[in-house]
Amino acid sequence: MTIDTDRVQKKKIYHFCKRVFDFLVSLIALIVLSPIFLVIAIAIKLDDPNGGVFYSQIRIGKDGRKFKMFKFRSMINDADKKLKALLKYNEVDGAMFKMKEDPRITRVGKFIRKHSLDELPQLVNVLLGDMSLVGPRPPLPREVKQYGLSDVQRLLVVPGCTGLWQVSGRNNVGFDTMVALDLKYIGEANIWIDFVILLKTFRIIVSPNDAY
Repeated sequence: MTIDTDRVQKKKIYHFCKRVFDFLVSLIALIVLSPIFLVIAIAIKLDDPNGGVFYSQIRIGKDGRKFKMFKFRSMINDADKKLKALLKYNEVDGAMFKMKEDPRITRVGKFIRKHSLDELPQLVNVLLGDMSLVGPRPPLPREVKQYGLSDVQRLLVVPGCTGLWQVSGRNNVGFDTMVALDLKYIGEANIWIDFVILLKTFRIIVSPNDAY
């Protein structure tokens, strides 16, 4: 699938309104959810005192720009060092790693992942403008190196905390399907579609899903 780049760039009013909405919602959410942040932070430290509460990772954003994405730590402290040994157990095709029974995930980590609570610190990224509430998930640099001509189109817009593929099966969809859904979103994105995706995301947070 090839996206009409000019059409995407001409949606200036939409992108402006989206940025204002992102800023206001992320600011309010960070204030309102601060007690939940505190509870999660305490639970993480009690479960695994050796690591920090937050975890940051370099991701690739719009037009290939690198930024530091924040999450609550859901894995053991040296998880990145153990990734190479687990790559052979990858359960999805393409430039992405997913493993349902990943031994690096902590007990609290399993819970906050199941309810997508580990993603809450990304509200800071939204506030800063690195991310949007809705958009393609920001890939890792090593994933982008494996991208084909179609895949790289995911970098045409600001990445999001949630998106069309996350509410369309999440870990049950493969890499190619994820890319297809992201490109479909980029090509058709508007305020209404963003609103519907956010509503579906809220339902996922409230009700347990298949996240891992």
